Amino acid sequence: MPRPDAIAFDAVETLFSLEKLRPRMEQAGLESYQLESWFAQMLRDAFALGALDIYRPFREVAEATLDVMMTAKGIGRRAERIEAILSGFTELDAEPDVKPAMQAVARAGVPIATVTNGSEKVTRALIERNGLSELVSQVISVDEVGHWKPVARVYHHAAARIGVPPERLALVAAHGWDVQGARSAGLVTGYVARKSKPRSAVMAEADVEAASLPEVVEGLLNA
Repeated sequence: MPRPDAIAFDAVETLFSLEKLRPRMEQAGLESYQLESWFAQMLRDAFALGALDIYRPFREVAEATLDVMMTAKGIGRRAERIEAILSGFTELDAEPDVKPAMQAVARAGVPIATVTNGSEKVTRALIERNGLSELVSQVISVDEVGHWKPVARVYHHAAARIGVPPERLALVAAHGWDVQGARSAGLVTGYVARKSKPRSAVMAEADVEAASLPEVVEGLLNA
């Protein structure tokens, strides 16, 4: 594994926790435990569309998935309830280890980017809200490519935007499917086990795997 010339981080669940949305879902009439199932179902639908080369932005898929869940529970006034949930995306908190990890990368003189399935606007808002603007040099959204991760062209686009060859770019994520996509595209990879969640055995092993972001970053920088 070569030492990367740049490190790109996934955003949602890797850098930013979804926990702020849990009470909003309860207030909208859903159950608190449905936060995880909603996000998983949203990814499932986006990936299924992507397999057919059909692209729908994050917001559109998120709304449709929530609408299905609310309809199944007989919840009325769905549009305003969905808006109340999704407006919380700009208020997500960074995980406590994010800033220390990014500061370590910055001290090493390695550029930092984010590569997200979400929108650039929302991701920039989260970066600013959490005091990370001076550390993150580029925000790259799949909207620029018209396809969700984990297809290879998203990672290759990110490498081109950052100005490094794919094999010199590291992608760090809390999702095994993201690590698999980046590895298949020729990137260096790091997996952070958020909430002690192990990587699925059917997904490729990352070059560095650890329980915290600073540990992942340390492993990448010391390669």
